[in-house]
Amino acid sequence: MAGLREDFLWGASTSPHQVEGNNVNADWWALENAPDSPLPDRSGDANDSYHRYAQDMGLLAEAGLNSYRFGFEWARIEPAEGQFSLAERDHYRRMVDTALELGLKPVVTLQHFTLPRWFAESGGWKRPDAAELFARYIEFVAPALRDVEWVCTINEPNMLAVFASVQDTVMQMMGALDADDPEQKAKMAAALGHVSPDQELGEILAQVHRRAVDTVRRTTNAKVGWTVAQQAFTPTPGNEDVFERVHRTWEGFYLEAARGDDFVGVQAYTSQPVEADGPVPHPAHPDNTLTGWAYRPDALGIALRRAWDEAGGIPLLVTENGIATDDDTRRIAYTAEALGHLEEAVADGIDVRGYLHWSALDNYEWGRWAPTFGLIAVDRETFVRTPKPSLAWLGACARRGGLK
Repeated sequence: MAGLREDFLWGASTSPHQVEGNNVNADWWALENAPDSPLPDRSGDANDSYHRYAQDMGLLAEAGLNSYRFGFEWARIEPAEGQFSLAERDHYRRMVDTALELGLKPVVTLQHFTLPRWFAESGGWKRPDAAELFARYIEFVAPALRDVEWVCTINEPNMLAVFASVQDTVMQMMGALDADDPEQKAKMAAALGHVSPDQELGEILAQVHRRAVDTVRRTTNAKVGWTVAQQAFTPTPGNEDVFERVHRTWEGFYLEAARGDDFVGVQAYTSQPVEADGPVPHPAHPDNTLTGWAYRPDALGIALRRAWDEAGGIPLLVTENGIATDDDTRRIAYTAEALGHLEEAVADGIDVRGYLHWSALDNYEWGRWAPTFGLIAVDRETFVRTPKPSLAWLGACARRGGLK
């Protein structure tokens, strides 16, 4: 069996808004803190990783990992239209330097769900000049990307398109969702099962991405791509045509849009069958995760094989994979099975360059603190970091270059 590459990336991921804290110029901050906000929790200080990033990176490096995916926050760097902060750019450059000093290869995401308020409130991605404004932001931060080998332009554009389709409905449902009620989770999953990404926005994001790729290539030496949320849908007998339509709308379009990039980021957590009416919601089940998703570590293998075929054989980088659970033994079991499917894909000739677990820290999961994905627990009152056994386990995998 072919083994993993010697330079395989073993790491973990975060996003700025979910860990940094006090991202006051972002659209999500405005949503969370609106008087009538449907979201039950606020990000607030989050994990205070804006100030404690060196400690977070140090824990990953000490465990044996060699990579860390984090983001530059556009809303901090350009808090008002055309007004760029040199201090914030320097902050993110210090993060890059810290990662490199610790032996962690940085994987930098330029936009991870959040937008500057001025941009979002003036039309967001549907502004006629959206691609130009995003490219201008990239040109400004390019000096901070010196020595960065991997750059992701947009995180999960297909999920951005889903949000655009049902933003108000989803927000209201999230606000009403009881994190401990499996029936409510099932109802939300059922509603989302009939959602389709906004195709108009998807096409716009593909155009924005192409301009961003050109800008990154012109201003840096980094490999560049975007990350796709892969649902790992599977067809049921007689519904193959429905599956093809659903798959293309949800992820196939975005994987094909990655052709010609240096890599595509694969992000997979669970899988769903597709019947005549579309994706089947996750039914309530004792094995479901804290997000209500089915326990499907095999989703990663499905996602890798589809990305390899549909993105045209470009290198793959697993930029997110993990499980929301408060049982760390279960996290290790899930990750071990997922990595087994990754190793099988590599043995079949698929070019996988790394595995970045979601997430490095228990963090703010877009409206809720309850779903815990992290390899490291964080006390939100003291900010004390406590590595979980899963961090040491993944670090051991990194040291030996695989599961065995």
